Amino acid sequence: MLVIRHIDQLPDLSGCVVTIGTFDGVHLGHNVIIKRITEEAKARNGKSVIITFYPHPRQIITPGSPVYHLTTLEEKLHILEQRGVDVVVVVPFSREFSEISAEEYAEQFLIKNFKPAVIVFGYDHKFGRNRSGDIHLLKRIAQTYHVLVEEIPAHIIDSLTVSSSRIRTFLSSGNIAEANELLGYPYALSGPVVMGDQIGRTLGFPTANIFLEEPYKLIPADGVYVVRVLCSRRNTQYFGLLSIGNRPTFNKTEKRIEVHILNFTDTIYGERLKVELLHFIRADKKFANVDSLIEAMHEDKNTSLEWLRTNSLID
Repeated sequence: MLVIRHIDQLPDLSGCVVTIGTFDGVHLGHNVIIKRITEEAKARNGKSVIITFYPHPRQIITPGSPVYHLTTLEEKLHILEQRGVDVVVVVPFSREFSEISAEEYAEQFLIKNFKPAVIVFGYDHKFGRNRSGDIHLLKRIAQTYHVLVEEIPAHIIDSLTVSSSRIRTFLSSGNIAEANELLGYPYALSGPVVMGDQIGRTLGFPTANIFLEEPYKLIPADGVYVVRVLCSRRNTQYFGLLSIGNRPTFNKTEKRIEVHILNFTDTIYGERLKVELLHFIRADKKFANVDSLIEAMHEDKNTSLEWLRTNSLID
């Protein structure tokens, strides 16, 4: 997959099939659009092209209320490559870009730069200054250039509209099963292992502290989760218990993301871990004493093993 990060470096994409959006999470609703552009591009012997933005437009337009991402830019690009997209153009989003009129956006930015044969839009996509442009305006302008415009309706699963905002809501309330269903894959957190307080080791549950490098990556609700663990330097997958919280039993205040990897004793400082959240066990809480915490951790471990066996992930 070709990734282009500057609009002035575009190759000739004449006859491509293009869509545009933030594609945060690359969820099941996005997959409908991706499948459509890749199939149509193959039928026309052209390229499938996704135009996306970085940073997220809302971080520029409403910096006081930033949006937290389901996927980092690199995670998003990795998933799009897996989905078979030919070209992704990452447009640096700025205040100046946000002030482009809807007409200029459609004609000068989209049609004249990319020279598409087909533009595929999601049902609710808005563009241009103050989000004033819609599919009706785009169709009117595209007709002049003999460009087809196709609209993809809302994708429905179990009567729920699939959207990034709905998935964020699920994650923020600990509803990991519902979030994963709409994503189509397990939500994940990734980062290098850094030195922690080593409290877990003294409790009999050594943990790897994961540092999130992306400040706007969405962290799910505080609590304990069953996770799949992937190490950057190893080909083996592991399972474990992920704890998100500020360790209230020890009167700590800094949020930590710590994973106890089952049946694992290696030292892995500096290695990158990817933890896929599979199941929510319980919310974070303050225990009366350390012994009560240790007892709860053993219960969490037993619960996780039972869940993994029930779901045929371990024997």
